[in-house]
Amino acid sequence: MKEKHPAQYTVKNRCLYVALQEDLDQHNVDRIRLRLDALIDECGSNEVVFDFSKVNFMDSSGIGMIMGRYRRMMLQNGKVRAVGIHPAIARIMKYSGLYQILEPNVLCDEKQ
Repeated sequence: MKEKHPAQYTVKNRCLYVALQEDLDQHNVDRIRLRLDALIDECGSNEVVFDFSKVNFMDSSGIGMIMGRYRRMMLQNGKVRAVGIHPAIARIMKYSGLYQILEPNVLCDEKQ
């Protein structure tokens, strides 16, 4: 039986929308990172939007994955945004410094 992927990806006009389907932890991060990086290369994305609507927990590996994609997008003059952030995740983002690099609750034009 094929295992469900922890995220769904949509690309439109170089905006890559990542709907996270599960908690963002060490178990899921590697598969998300690999697929996300491949799509960024394939589509030439200049913006990545993470949808946290279904995420209730994120550990340090999730923080690292988001920061890594931020660094990568900055090298391409791109952006990383976050939407659908629950209060528990908002606290993690605040204390980890992610709010300093992300623009929370803002979607790219193609998904609004």
